[in-house]
Amino acid sequence: MAVDTNKRLKHNVIYSVYVRNYGKMGTFKEVEEDLDRIKKLGVDIIWLMPIHPIGVKNKKGSLGCPYSIKDYRKVNPEYGTLEDFKSLLNAIHEKEMKCIIDVVYNHTSHDSWLVENHPEYFYRRKDGSFGNRAGDWSDVIDLNYENKDLWDYQIETLKYWASIGVDGFRCDVASMVPVSFWGRAREEVAKINKDTIWLAESVHLSFLKALRKEGIEVHSDGELYQAFDILYDYDVNEEFNNYFNGKGTLKAYIDKLSLQEGIYPNNYIKLRFLENHDQERAAKKIKDFNLLKIWTKFIYFQKGTVLIYNGQEALEEKTPSLFDLDKINFNNINEELVYLFRSLYNIKKDKVFSEGYYEINILSNKEVVAASYEMNNQKLYGIFNFGKRDDVIELEIKDGEYLDLVENKKIVIQDNKLLIGKEALIFKVK
Repeated sequence: MAVDTNKRLKHNVIYSVYVRNYGKMGTFKEVEEDLDRIKKLGVDIIWLMPIHPIGVKNKKGSLGCPYSIKDYRKVNPEYGTLEDFKSLLNAIHEKEMKCIIDVVYNHTSHDSWLVENHPEYFYRRKDGSFGNRAGDWSDVIDLNYENKDLWDYQIETLKYWASIGVDGFRCDVASMVPVSFWGRAREEVAKINKDTIWLAESVHLSFLKALRKEGIEVHSDGELYQAFDILYDYDVNEEFNNYFNGKGTLKAYIDKLSLQEGIYPNNYIKLRFLENHDQERAAKKIKDFNLLKIWTKFIYFQKGTVLIYNGQEALEEKTPSLFDLDKINFNNINEELVYLFRSLYNIKKDKVFSEGYYEINILSNKEVVAASYEMNNQKLYGIFNFGKRDDVIELEIKDGEYLDLVENKKIVIQDNKLLIGKEALIFKVK
């Protein structure tokens, strides 16, 4: 584990912004104008999906993918100028939030500045042509990190963005870039900002195994924690989606979550989300609004940093296209969900989320999950009923009355039993 990871990141909420699909024009200025609303959701960090110019050669869709980057050291002129970006950065900081940007270091566009100026930095097929080591990503070509001059260029780029005020980096498919590179990058950038935030998009286990079968170097979560503060929870994402698709059980998902407590360093941090730009929208996956609220409470209660993807608060069901203009509809923001975000955000500031001992279990033969943090002889409990009916559950909690911290309602435990409706309860026990 990165020895200087700030455990307070476990209290944080990240809001992901896709600038192109934001507002009427898709600009930095429009994001800046919306910062007050974002802040009120309960947000600490704004993550801007790639802000750089997009390649034209072999582009996908009408506008191309923001992950097909033409120049790492410039901003996309469609979003505004560098001064516009700096203005957005300053405004984020003035509102006591931080800003991280996407770093896409596995590949570039076919017509990138690096292709034109440093073709020696790229992976080559056996016939000498540019290409990909894995996947059918036809709009991009892979970089080759065996060339150490590439390391210098990429690290200098990171240091440049840190020098103008960027607070951290969300690193795309970080598993496919050497972890030793990330470690050196972390050390170098720390000379400019020792509090730089490092978030890795790690990969699903099935993808990792498939790459290794082909002889391609790809890093596990355990390896990436040497250089990163926060990792995606894609190590449990397949079980999560299998449960909703009817291909797996809730128990399989919860058991995998519990396993994280034993296989990672004690100060590990995962990114917890119901949706992101690569995943199905939560409102489409979970049609029952009451059940969606239960899952939202569960995500906030888990150990880690929470992610909100822009549009989630408006119950958007459509995952925006990465390749075309596909605006997010902010006209139907659900105020009940916004209130819930804010309430959970306030609860997540409790020190127990970063310092307490965490356990999570699924209760036998039920779809009720019990999780807890223990610290200084006190416990914070989260009980989540994902089933379709009310249930009576047994808990090792002394009889008495307790207070649900979200709904401010009374909870009664009698004979070590709790009657729970189709709801989630979060409460303290001394």
